Amino acid sequence: MRSRRPVLIYTLLAICSVLVSCKQKAAPAPPPEARPIGTPIQITAPLGLPPVPIPADNPPTAETVALGRRLYYDTALSVDNSVSCASCHSPQSGFCDGRPVSTGVRGQKGARNAPTVINAAYYTTQFWDGRAPSLEQQAGGPMANPIEMGHTLQGVEQKLNANASYRADFKKAFGSDVITIEMVEKAIASFERTIVSGNSPFDRYMYGGDNKALSASAKRGLEVFRNPKKGNCAVCHTIEDNYALFTDNKFHNLGVGAKLGMTGEVELADLGRFKVTNVDADKGAFKTPSLRNIALTAPYMHDGSDKNLKEVIDFYIGAGNSNPYRDKEIHSLDFLTGQERADLQEFLKSLTGDMPPNVGPPTL
Repeated sequence: MRSRRPVLIYTLLAICSVLVSCKQKAAPAPPPEARPIGTPIQITAPLGLPPVPIPADNPPTAETVALGRRLYYDTALSVDNSVSCASCHSPQSGFCDGRPVSTGVRGQKGARNAPTVINAAYYTTQFWDGRAPSLEQQAGGPMANPIEMGHTLQGVEQKLNANASYRADFKKAFGSDVITIEMVEKAIASFERTIVSGNSPFDRYMYGGDNKALSASAKRGLEVFRNPKKGNCAVCHTIEDNYALFTDNKFHNLGVGAKLGMTGEVELADLGRFKVTNVDADKGAFKTPSLRNIALTAPYMHDGSDKNLKEVIDFYIGAGNSNPYRDKEIHSLDFLTGQERADLQEFLKSLTGDMPPNVGPPTL
């Protein structure tokens, strides 16, 4: 009697071949490349700022910037069509929202103050705690945050792909009408990189050679700001020979939100950078914000606890709030006279610069 084993082997091999073939046919197509196409543009840095950093994989084009502007102001990115990027970062409020903390979908309150988008292109990390390494990765965060926009990244993709107008715009910007979240993030980031502000009275005085650009009070305030034996503010809010970012792009604990707990120990309401690094030294540390356009972006600090510039100065006069992780550069400034404090505030007001055109809501 002939063995049936070879027949069984051949049969199994044939079945496996069919299964592999079906699996290969069912494999989804790779997502289209999120590489900008179209007309390259140059983002011009105004007086007082260095060249705008541009990632190699997301060079700005007229098409991606226009698309990003449309997306930035569109509430469709939220799950219930109620919140856009501009809801918390509005040009009418210095690209903030003027509130201690922002309101998201379904009226939910966030835990931190909305930082300005102005000059965010110069930050080496994004968010108060630096958890996003780029504007591109920052753009997707609020969409997927259950308190802010309450959506999912996949849900945003599906929603935009169902819109013929958006598919046409993405086709112009990326060469594909199949929309991916990477394209969405790159477009928004490209638009945000155009929101740069300089050429302030300080810049015209410091870098433009205009000695009359600053008032006498603001000039004295600049001295207080820079002098290590006075305000020493420039140790974190940096001023260079050829430009000024007014941020060291580092993280510092000022004691904002620190208070005495029930056990008698100081407690931090928000652990800040520590949540990202899990390093004890980062407890209560937050990114140094740029001071450019600071007069337009009240309230201040990561929790919006200081209502105006005077309160901010008073907070530093008192050396912040004591806690085991407070930055070593924070110390009492109670020796500053009333005139010096007023001059410092005048200097901060001189940091309000020009805004570029075409950063408001698009005309549809």
